[in-house]
Amino acid sequence: MPSGNIDYPKPGETTRVDKTEILNTEATLHDGGVLVKVIALSIDPYLRSRMHDPNTPFESYLWYNMDAEQAAQLRVIKNDEKLPWSTYLGVLGMPGQTAYIGWKQYSQAKKGETVFVTSAAGAVGSFVVQLAKAQGLTVIASAGSDDKVEFVQDIGADVGLENGIDIYWDNVGSEMVDAALQAMNNFGRIICCGAIASYNTPNRYGIKNMHQVVEKRLTFNGFIMNDLAKDYLPDFYKTYPRMVASGKIKHREQLYYGFDGAEQALADIQKGENIAKPVVMILDEEGSKASLPNGGTTGITSRDGTLSANES
Repeated sequence: MPSGNIDYPKPGETTRVDKTEILNTEATLHDGGVLVKVIALSIDPYLRSRMHDPNTPFESYLWYNMDAEQAAQLRVIKNDEKLPWSTYLGVLGMPGQTAYIGWKQYSQAKKGETVFVTSAAGAVGSFVVQLAKAQGLTVIASAGSDDKVEFVQDIGADVGLENGIDIYWDNVGSEMVDAALQAMNNFGRIICCGAIASYNTPNRYGIKNMHQVVEKRLTFNGFIMNDLAKDYLPDFYKTYPRMVASGKIKHREQLYYGFDGAEQALADIQKGENIAKPVVMILDEEGSKASLPNGGTTGITSRDGTLSANES
């Protein structure tokens, strides 16, 4: 990536589509290996941290439409509810699992408390909003556009902050953390899930209000979902596909098409120009090349889920 104050990915420059086919199935399909075909790709903020200078290609992040994997490393999704497969990249995928696991492990939430959620219209933040509302918390949320604010209000976020913050779910980092620290109540809990504000700049913001952690006896927890997955995923898959299918948790997706679409989706999510969880469609539900409703193969569409949180 180039240097400078803000280094956003640039389609065709910092990312590149390579249509070379190099998969050698005879060399890779052994000792429990399986051949997998990619239906859809998840585009998430953290991918920016996987991007490096082209001189270190083995540190870079790759997308592909077919690959050989070890069966033991894969999870079989039954999809008994017949949901679109892309759902398992958003609300039922890593973002939804991150929200569920982080909330269950660290929030210690109690009815009547107040939680502040940043980037609340995103796939993680919107799930946290609904988990919190289901437990009877007041939810203060921030989002990056009028459309996103409207969505966050639709899923139950409250307006106004009167009595401070008991829980801060941070997806942004930087100055937002300083502001939250000043508003935290004594014995508050801060859950650090992401830092999108600093992913694209070498000049990262230094927190100035760390003294509040001591004075207010605050708890900071940063986490990676995979570290806790084995303890929570069985219950997650038992509970939430059914809730999504029955309409008990709201979510929405923004669909991009093809690997060219993946480049644009990555740039959009880093700039906050996506309107919903970005998913790149490679194949349709029948296994054919994915295309827009009008027959085209490039462009963006959206899909809303019909969900609302009244279960925890």
